[in-house]
Amino acid sequence: MRVEVASSASLTFDDGTPVRAASAVAPFGDGWLVVQDDATHAAWLRPGTTTPVRVVDPVGGHEVFSSADGTKQLKPDFEAACPTPAGVLLLGSGSSPARMRASLVTPESGFVVADLTPAYLAVARALSLRPDQLNLEGACLVGDRLRWFQRANLAAGVPTASVDVDLAALLAVVRGDGRADQMKPDDVRGYDLGVIDGVALAVTDAVALPDGRILVSAAAEDTPNAVDDGPVVGAAIALLDDARVLAVAELPAADKIEGLAVRDVTTGGVELLAVVDADDPLIPSRRLDLRVRWESR
Repeated sequence: MRVEVASSASLTFDDGTPVRAASAVAPFGDGWLVVQDDATHAAWLRPGTTTPVRVVDPVGGHEVFSSADGTKQLKPDFEAACPTPAGVLLLGSGSSPARMRASLVTPESGFVVADLTPAYLAVARALSLRPDQLNLEGACLVGDRLRWFQRANLAAGVPTASVDVDLAALLAVVRGDGRADQMKPDDVRGYDLGVIDGVALAVTDAVALPDGRILVSAAAEDTPNAVDDGPVVGAAIALLDDARVLAVAELPAADKIEGLAVRDVTTGGVELLAVVDADDPLIPSRRLDLRVRWESR
């Protein structure tokens, strides 16, 4: 497998303000929804325009969150954006109560938010983790199941893994028709994506391919826990088949890709849209157009 960066561009809203902390991307209406993990609005990318889309109500009167303002602990930290038949499902990372929520977003109906704390606690138990070790950063559909990926932190003893949850049951909870305490995550899988400069590669997002395989983005970020940022020493795209890691292709730059979406699939590979978090609210996030090519055997 080979990965090429076909193009790169900064992401800004129409008024010139930066798209902050891009953490996920998904098809949305006639464009793409780029999630900001430290804001109450996402960015709707359409040809010639980028506009805000509200995905959660203000938290304590705040629309954006940062360490400098002392509000980082309030942010919803939506790290996964999974397209479903009901809309784009945004999922928090889970490392604190504020981050155990979901938002279901559609261009026509806006958003609905649900507290999924019991479901997150069940995922932590399934992964044999403490709740504060959760860092769920990617999700994709595999049949009628949502495969939810835990980002590794080997320095803290947390491996890369995934669990499956029933999509219909999860959507029912978000819509208010089900109970989060009845969610039963299962089918735990573990993955070894390798290391770069002594730092483990860890999943930051996931997309399913038509043939059932999964592509994940991965970053080698040197951080001691599930909350704090650290230096990124490398990045890669990996191809998974169930629990098997089929291939890992390192990217030419240490871009912290946090979101992936499929733009096109061909016999020779796949075209991806990726978004990169600059880990600085004053610096616009970037979009990358990636070409993944399958190597001939």
